[in-house]
Amino acid sequence: MRIAFVFAMPMEAQPLVKRLSLRKETIGGVEVRAGTLGDHDVVAIVTGMGTKLAGQAASRLLDAVPVDRVVVVGITGAISDDTPIGTLIVPEVVANAATGAEFRPDPILDAAPKGTMWTTDELLTSPDVLAGLRERGVISLDMETAAVAEVCERRGIPWSVVRVISDKAHDGSVDTEVFKLSNQDGSPNPKAVAKYLVRHPQRIPALARLGKQANLARTKAVDVAVDAVTRLP
Repeated sequence: MRIAFVFAMPMEAQPLVKRLSLRKETIGGVEVRAGTLGDHDVVAIVTGMGTKLAGQAASRLLDAVPVDRVVVVGITGAISDDTPIGTLIVPEVVANAATGAEFRPDPILDAAPKGTMWTTDELLTSPDVLAGLRERGVISLDMETAAVAEVCERRGIPWSVVRVISDKAHDGSVDTEVFKLSNQDGSPNPKAVAKYLVRHPQRIPALARLGKQANLARTKAVDVAVDAVTRLP
């Protein structure tokens, strides 16, 4: 089979690129990282952040490359304090906040699917909003998965999601300023980071902690995804 790994940000893809020694290729005008995993061919792309970029990138990839399965991999935010950093999220449903559309991943993990992953382009931190989502069974937030799922389902391609908790939406660790420290393509914005640190030197430890948590989450997500794909028939 050919497996497509889809990431939102370059930093999420780095552990996979390193672990599988993926090489840069351009296929049908689409820049990918390519290689093998066991008996499977592998391509990996970075879409950028948000539903629009994710949907567009997934469409370009699937138009250019024959793919048997898509696996969305990366980090996700918890909406409950009961969900520890580093928790693997295995959602039963992925919902698009903007349209209300719901999608069900094709399971590739041993864990039983549970709860809803909420895909939204908004940075949600309001306690009331988060409480409402918890009442609806939402367990984590992301900005791309539902858009990729929609593209896959239109083409009849099985898709799965492997995301790991890197932060908590309610604890203030990621606010609008922190969110803008990354460009829309998911790469860091050095100028914005420098200005942020000058304005908020007291937040340097919190920012370092957030980076450490993201590194833990991205590495675990890739490790779990690689193990799951290795065991596919």
